[in-house]
Order: sequence, then C-alpha cells, then structure tokens
Amino acid sequence: MFDIRDFIDDLARSVAFLSRIHMPQRHFVNFDGRLSRAVRAFPLAGLLIVLPAAAIVSVFSALDVSPLFTAFAAVAVQALITGALHEDGLSDTADGLGGGRTREKALVIMKDSRIGSYGAVALILSFGLRVSALSAVLPLVSPTGAGLLVLAAAALSRTAMVWHWSKLPPARHDGVAASAGEPQASAVTFALISGVVSSAILLLLSGASLPATVLAIAAFAVTVPAFSQIVDGKIGGHTGDTIGATQQLTEIAVFAALALAI
Repeated sequence: MFDIRDFIDDLARSVAFLSRIHMPQRHFVNFDGRLSRAVRAFPLAGLLIVLPAAAIVSVFSALDVSPLFTAFAAVAVQALITGALHEDGLSDTADGLGGGRTREKALVIMKDSRIGSYGAVALILSFGLRVSALSAVLPLVSPTGAGLLVLAAAALSRTAMVWHWSKLPPARHDGVAASAGEPQASAVTFALISGVVSSAILLLLSGASLPATVLAIAAFAVTVPAFSQIVDGKIGGHTGDTIGATQQLTEIAVFAALALAI
C-alpha cells in the first residue's frame, strides 16, 4: 500500500544522498542509511535538485542571454548543488576502467581520490558535450520549454542510476553503494515507470517533437544497458562511482539526442 508519508521520507533521503541540500532531520528518524526503497524517489529528487538550474535556463533564455553561457551556467549550478558527486563518479570510473588491467587493479584505481588522464579527459568531454548539446537546443524552444528540457534530462538520468544499480551486484562489499543496500524490485519498477513517463511529458510540454522525445528516451534505454555491460565485464558489478557515471553518461546521451532531433 502506497503511503505518502513514507514516500516523502524517501524523497528527502534521496535528495540528501544525491546532493548537498540539507533536509529536515525528521525524515531520518530510525533511518539506517539503506536506500533500498528510497530509490523509487530518485526521478523526483532529480527534478528538485535541478530545479534551480532549470529556472536559470528559462530566465536567461527569456532575457536572450547567449545560449552557450546559459548552458555553462546551468551545468555549473548543477555541479555546485550536487557537489560534483556524479562528475567525481565519472572521473573515477574512467580512470578505473581505462587504467586497470585487472578487476582488482581497476577497483583500487577507482578508490583513489587522485584524477588520472582518463578521468580528466572524461570530465572535459562530459562538460563539453553537455554544454554544447544544450546550447544547440536552447534557441529552438521557448524559455519555458528550455527549462522543461533540463528537468526531463534530470529525471531520466536519475532513473538511469536506479536501473544500473539494480542490474548489477556490488563489485565490492565495503563501498558506498553496498552500504546503501540493493534496490527493491518494486522500487526499481516505480522509478523506471515514473521517471520515463514524467520525462516524456516534460519533453512534449517543452515543445520537443514526438520523434525527438522518442529518441531521447531511446538514448536512455540504450546507454544504461550498454554501460552496465561494460562495467560488468570489467569489474563484475556496480560501485558508487559507476552509478554516478551512469547519470553523467545518460545526461550526455539525452542532450545529444535532443540536439540531433529537435
């Protein structure tokens, strides 16, 4: 039975886990740190976390600010609010998968806080691809539509995290992802359905065409299984870093699809 109070608790816990936003302590009473059920709220948490960036995009677009500057500002605000959590995951994953010849070596590299050449290149490409794709799309939609596009990508990319998390076992048993628990099947289903449906609605409301909407969701549907297969083959399971990397790769794929289709 769906309990709205439990869902609000899950939402608060998800926002706190995915960002630096402080949530009221009442949502963490008797909370053991496990997110097995709370992941169902990831898509909505993504919308709340990215809402300031979406608002900036809408306002700047209405004021005819340069699309390139607007896109950079949006990505920068997201990184500030999340503490660059997902970017850090992408960087560590790129270093581990690129530099580790064995599973054990890859996991050691991913746990190292230092950034290697693979990680640096991954960050450059992530910021560059997201900014360039978003700036290409902004002039083609209304200011309100521009903000809705950013929100749609946020919901889909957080849904992608849940999907990747649920597809693979933990690669190690002492990491952040392992301590947060395995997602419940019902929570994963709820996140997938709510994330995809809400993103499709936001994309259509933004003024994106039906083919563009379908292509964006298809980009999400292809990116997560493909990346999960690569990760499984290399380290045999997920980590907190690969979950964060999934968010980044999905956001890149969605923005790229929109830039190609709108």
